[in-house]
Amino acid sequence: MKLCRFDTDRLGLVLGDMVADVSAVLDDLPAWRWVPPPGDALIAALPDLRPRIQALAETAPRLPLAGLRLAAPVAAPSKVIGAPVNYHDHLDEAQADADLHHGQTVHPIDRMGCFLKATSALAGHGAVIALPFDDRRVDHEAEVAVVIGRTAHKVPAEAALAHVAGYALALDMTVRGPQERSLRKSCDGFAVLGPWLVTADEIADPGAIGFELTVNGTARQASDTRYLIRSIPELIEMVSAFYTLHPGDVIMTGTPAGVAPVAPGDVVVVTSPALGRLEVSIG
Repeated sequence: MKLCRFDTDRLGLVLGDMVADVSAVLDDLPAWRWVPPPGDALIAALPDLRPRIQALAETAPRLPLAGLRLAAPVAAPSKVIGAPVNYHDHLDEAQADADLHHGQTVHPIDRMGCFLKATSALAGHGAVIALPFDDRRVDHEAEVAVVIGRTAHKVPAEAALAHVAGYALALDMTVRGPQERSLRKSCDGFAVLGPWLVTADEIADPGAIGFELTVNGTARQASDTRYLIRSIPELIEMVSAFYTLHPGDVIMTGTPAGVAPVAPGDVVVVTSPALGRLEVSIG
């Protein structure tokens, strides 16, 4: 299934160039009072809700996909996790370009570990991303994102994929500078996710998801998850050893070579045969 969120709080099932509004299924979610459990309630309940979603789609109103403004398909992750320097070609370019590392030593992910992005940075397809500073370089970083489907703690790599709800395209937007990654990568709109969630059963091999990025139609990045230094199962093992992953938590798996600055007026597009087309503009 391809599930999208539109008009802030509507749930859609993507069917070609149309969307079936299956928001009625949200009435089946638990009605929590304060304090709700951590994570995204829809993602947690998705295995049980799938038959109802598919049944609703038979008679649900159909809306043209092109006319909808999509939000991030995961509404309430407890964490957005970034995987720095997780492609060998990006490690090479970062070590060669002082503007990328601001004079700091660049190490691959096994040395650096992962970092957290603020959940308030989430944005979806069609978002306009405001650059927070006039005098700071901001780069695009195209990535494949993994959405956790069930609670995971100290999960070995060989069991990791059983904890995945699905996958999406992502943009890890980045202010360059000497500050910690979590600060520079958590500005509003800097965790773009979408255009929808592709459920795990539709991805035959998460270790072979191709994707590319263009800016104003010019190709800048292109790669495939087969070239990750730490594979998706290994990333889940790594981060779940440090903290519990909850349903809806997002792991951005890293970006390949080709990162470059963006400027107001730019249109950034990430595409993948498996995951769709994610577009944002720079304000």
